[in-house]
Amino acid sequence: MRHYPPNCCMPAREDVDGKVKAIGPITGLNCSIYRLAMTTIEVNQLSKRYPVAVKESGLGGTLRHFFRRQYRLVEAVQAVSFHIEPGEVVGFLGPNGAGKTTTLKMLTGLIHPSEGTVRVGDQVPFQRRAEFLQDITLVMGQKQQLLWDLPALDSLRINGAIYGLSDKEFHYRVDELTEMLALQGKLTQPVRKLSLGERMKAEMMAALLHRPRVLFLDEPTLGLDVNAQVAVREFLRDYNRRYEATILLTSHYMADITALCRRVLLIYQGRLIYDGSLEGLLDRFAPYREVTVDLATGCDAATLSRYGELESLDGCTARLIVHRDTLTQTVSQLLGDLDVQDLTVSDPPVEEVIGRVFAAGSAER
Repeated sequence: MRHYPPNCCMPAREDVDGKVKAIGPITGLNCSIYRLAMTTIEVNQLSKRYPVAVKESGLGGTLRHFFRRQYRLVEAVQAVSFHIEPGEVVGFLGPNGAGKTTTLKMLTGLIHPSEGTVRVGDQVPFQRRAEFLQDITLVMGQKQQLLWDLPALDSLRINGAIYGLSDKEFHYRVDELTEMLALQGKLTQPVRKLSLGERMKAEMMAALLHRPRVLFLDEPTLGLDVNAQVAVREFLRDYNRRYEATILLTSHYMADITALCRRVLLIYQGRLIYDGSLEGLLDRFAPYREVTVDLATGCDAATLSRYGELESLDGCTARLIVHRDTLTQTVSQLLGDLDVQDLTVSDPPVEEVIGRVFAAGSAER
């Protein structure tokens, strides 16, 4: 059996030119990076409070604000706790202002938490150590890092130099990501000449050039058309499978979540109100089923409403919301009372369930 020094993790492997070969043990900084890649994200009672200045309108309010400024405390994140295993893809959902982006900024070390602890692997994010930064990335759909007037390849060269990539490794990774993102022939064009979808793919390439194992993605498909969204999802799925990357993803497009995530975190007004599977989300927040009925002849809305909440009626096709406890009885009544040609029972769309949760929460405030 081969033995390695105590500060060594395991034999390193390199896949340049598509060939995997041993290059010796990982030590020092590389060892820390390897340990980080194989450990978890731990968040315990994380909170963030912001003082926000309060200013009245008018000249008097402006003068009072200048000489005697008053503040109110905003609880952006309140006692949030969760645990993410290596290789997991987790959706992070919530309405605007719920605390999603603030949480991501604390996880990446951009801001310091007011209370609680965060660990990504064996690192504390806000200490911003080199081995931590080497192994994470943050992609924000509304921000860009590529230089607008230069070809994307020039910005990629800068990133490669920052992360200490050799020319050989840089070209290998660019070629690999270009193929995965279908950006052939686009990297030599100025960024401003790229379409929105191409620009987002190039941003993704710049963020992943150093091959991070922990990805924090804040609405990466924001503003993209359907085809571009599908392409980004396929790329993220491929990247996760190829490098066993851990991904925490926020998005207002439920198709992103259902396509990539088996587990979701639901945050509302700074508090984590759900942590579990998508199926569990439906079980907890949607105690009803969607029943679609195709009738041989038309039927009026008043009659159909006796069987459940009538969501829609289009000709001979009706969509009903029926509570689970009465589902069997309701289906039997529909089949016995009406001339039914086809009947389908399904879970309601995830976006509808989450919308109801947030709407109910807003009504309770």
